[in-house]
Amino acid sequence: MDLQLENPLWLLLGLLPLGYFLWARNQSKAPKSATEKTAFVLRIVAVFSLLLALASPRLLWPVQDEQILFLVDQSASMQNQWDAQQTILREAIGSKKANQSVGIYSFSNGFQTDQVLSNTVDAVPEITQMASGDQTDIENAVKLALGLSDSDVATRVVVLTDGNETNGSLKSFETELRDRGVELDTVLLSGQDEKDVAIVDFQTPTTAFEGESHTLQVTVQSAVEGPAILSIQLNDTQILSEDVTLTEGDNVFSFANPTEEKGPLVYEATIQRANDAVIQNNALTSLTMVEDTPHVLIVSPEGDSPVPTFIDQAGLVVDSIDAASLPSELASYAGYNAIIFDNVPGHIVGEAKMAIIEQAVKQFGTGFMMVGGEMSFGLGGYFQTPIEKLLPVEMDVKGKHQLPSLALMIVLDRSGSMMGGKMELAKEAAARSIEMLRPEDQFGLIAFDDRPWEIIEPGVIEDRDETINKVLSITPGGGTEIYSSLNTAYNKLEKIGVQRKHIILLTDGQSSTSSNYESLIEDGLKDNITLSTVSIGQDADKVLLESLAEYGTGRFYDVVDETAIPSILSRETAMTTKTYIEDEPFFPTVYSAPGWDSVFNKGVPQLNAYIATTLKPQATLVAESTKEDPVLAEWMYGLGRTIAYTSDSRGAWSGDFALYEKWPLFWNTVINRLLPSIETEPFSVEREEEGVYILSDPSGNSQFFDVQATTNSGEELVVESEPIEPGKARVTLDTDPGIVFFSVQNDQQSVFQAGVSIPYSQEYAKLGSNQELMASVSETTGGQVIESGSDAMRGLASGSWNQQSFVFPLIWLALILFFLDITIRRFGLPSRRRLQSVFARREAAPAGTSSTSISSMLEKTRTKREN
Repeated sequence: MDLQLENPLWLLLGLLPLGYFLWARNQSKAPKSATEKTAFVLRIVAVFSLLLALASPRLLWPVQDEQILFLVDQSASMQNQWDAQQTILREAIGSKKANQSVGIYSFSNGFQTDQVLSNTVDAVPEITQMASGDQTDIENAVKLALGLSDSDVATRVVVLTDGNETNGSLKSFETELRDRGVELDTVLLSGQDEKDVAIVDFQTPTTAFEGESHTLQVTVQSAVEGPAILSIQLNDTQILSEDVTLTEGDNVFSFANPTEEKGPLVYEATIQRANDAVIQNNALTSLTMVEDTPHVLIVSPEGDSPVPTFIDQAGLVVDSIDAASLPSELASYAGYNAIIFDNVPGHIVGEAKMAIIEQAVKQFGTGFMMVGGEMSFGLGGYFQTPIEKLLPVEMDVKGKHQLPSLALMIVLDRSGSMMGGKMELAKEAAARSIEMLRPEDQFGLIAFDDRPWEIIEPGVIEDRDETINKVLSITPGGGTEIYSSLNTAYNKLEKIGVQRKHIILLTDGQSSTSSNYESLIEDGLKDNITLSTVSIGQDADKVLLESLAEYGTGRFYDVVDETAIPSILSRETAMTTKTYIEDEPFFPTVYSAPGWDSVFNKGVPQLNAYIATTLKPQATLVAESTKEDPVLAEWMYGLGRTIAYTSDSRGAWSGDFALYEKWPLFWNTVINRLLPSIETEPFSVEREEEGVYILSDPSGNSQFFDVQATTNSGEELVVESEPIEPGKARVTLDTDPGIVFFSVQNDQQSVFQAGVSIPYSQEYAKLGSNQELMASVSETTGGQVIESGSDAMRGLASGSWNQQSFVFPLIWLALILFFLDITIRRFGLPSRRRLQSVFARREAAPAGTSSTSISSMLEKTRTKREN
């Protein structure tokens, strides 16, 4: 048994009443009468009771209770040890004693409770597999488990792990565990799989010169000997595939790659072997930055744009490709300094690639230009796309235009096969079409499976938000029957009196019935109803849909990339009006703008046509039409400059301007305006730990800087940047393995580019077990490295204690004493004579006197006193 005071310093305040007593005694002010002495003593005792309560006294006595906390490592490196962990837990619970409580918890980079701490556990509970296992944080798991336990009970933590940490540091926590009397046992399990093969290192040059051969070095770690296939890709193109024979341990392979590629080069090495245990460690990427002359990419529907013939290509490299050949990774676009879309339809590009181009412009300063034509701007389906976001013009027409009245009906497949991304993109596309319509336009939507569902009755949209919500609430389900839904749509539109009526049919399947579509469509054409069709995926009846669009004098779209669906529907909505094309010859009005004066200082010849758009508020207007529509406009979007030229490049629309002597100067000025002013010297990027990188300026010219990061797929990452010292910052980000590009802007407004390869988690790189770490922590804390669950249930060296606090009893005692003190000071102590008199009266009272007669006597006495 032991008495402890948590805050003993409060007792020093007891010197104050003691000093007062000595002072009062010395000044002859000490209490003299019995009443004063008694009250003084009571007050002193009450004060000391309060002081003792402030000191928080508690009485401890030993008990036999023990608690054993099991931590089960569920990280990826332990995936082949699940059965072994279950066996150890069963052994432990089978050996549990009556005085022992058991808690079971799982961890990886997270933490979960599998068995609440209890002394009634008699079986291993059903343990849920954790969703994410790409990290191991033993330190955090131990801290959380101890937080769920009783600190006054003898505790042992038993960790079932391979000891390979990727986060935290258990070693830094071992001293605190020892001081708290917590024993840590380790059941050391090997995370190594006999069949695993991993690429543990991939080295390519950090920077290289144009035309230089690159040395590629791959280190492959294998648990056993055997054949495998080693492959290397460069910017999505395979450049090597070789059969290799792996020996146990490290295998180093070197290759030379003579390449003419330029810009950021993303190499990826992969290893494949039959029956490989872990596939997450089979690939690594590496980034090589090649400095070269400026590159311009010109995209057109067939790759035959005339723009390269107008450009002075001295000191430039110009590539022309068709729209379908656009790359799908950011690294490929980052190799170009400028991109020109010459009459490119948006549905061929797809929104996934548009989003990557937007990041290239915004984060890395790549210039972008859109050139007009019948498949560009609003007619190209760019309404509310990432491309519209980066351009200086909006696709919607808000100028002085007389637009024909329109009724649009969408017939949307909602069968079960549309479930997922197709359905969501189709609904988003329909919502965009609604937003493109004018207030007087009419809209209707039929969703169909094995029968039509009239979601929106054709008519003027009263509440745009409510209508969009109805569209977005459509759910998939059922079969596919096209004719009845199409027939319903035609019947609805026949009754509407507008100038243009159009149906868009969108499906990914084949109709369960066959009917006379040709007769239905011919009758619709008599009522001025046109039809376009959209085929999604490989299962759709493309022959039927193409013929329907041909009969309906509309357009047929064969969609491979689902992200193109919104562009298609917005293009169809725009083309239905045909008013986006302004084809009356005109002389544009030119405004003074930096960089353009030399082109237009002698005026501008007549233009024949352009695509109507609307200038954005912050954009610079260089030339506009007589209807106050922008013909040439530019602005800065992030780090990149973008230009909109709403006439064409081939001369049919540009008219006399294409025959003008300054036509080549116009295109060379475009290129000069588009080329970014970005420094080529990269920042230094060093990996500090997983997810943490150090960026520093090797030139010493930057004091502070802002950092933005984007993945190779175009995803903009959330970045936490912490300044370390002038010219150096610690950057933390969370992303999957691959390439991340950093865009760095310093305090002099200079922009730099840097890239880094994010390897797979070290969780997949660890082979074997970290016996040294776990043995050291166990020894420091008084634990052991054990082999069976029964060893974990041995008695603990430290004891458990029960405790009783005396704080509240002491407070109550002080309150009672203060009350007595006040009472005695007010009324005094009862004298001995008074007490004897009271007892004498009680003894003299007749035995038979009732309580009523005594009350009468007291009443008479009171009456006499009053008289």
